[in-house]
Amino acid sequence: MKSLTLQNLVSDAKSNITEVSASKVRQVSQDKTYLIVDVREPGEFAQGHINGAINVPRGVLEFRADPNYPGGIPSLYDKSAVIILYCRSGARSALAAQSLTILGYKAVVSMAGGFLAWQEASYPIAS
Repeated sequence: MKSLTLQNLVSDAKSNITEVSASKVRQVSQDKTYLIVDVREPGEFAQGHINGAINVPRGVLEFRADPNYPGGIPSLYDKSAVIILYCRSGARSALAAQSLTILGYKAVVSMAGGFLAWQEASYPIAS
């Protein structure tokens, strides 16, 4: 098997998922039918995040989405829910979106450019 670089891995994930712009996320951010998930680490989340987002670090996302896992998060159990994932730059969220898609989630997207794109657009930040 050929060894991949991180860039290859992220590029492959992005070719298999849907990405949406920060402006699209901003448009729907107040709509409670969308679940916005920040997959950054808790320290990053504490420094600022999208209002209404929940923090589920990339490293535990699949576990927290499993209803059989003791630390599961019920809002992640619905595989038909519209889930918007974001991270700092869009790489971790692309990998997370690919993982959830493989697990059978039907409406998972990643925010292109991540939280950096959100900040660059001067959208509101919660802390």
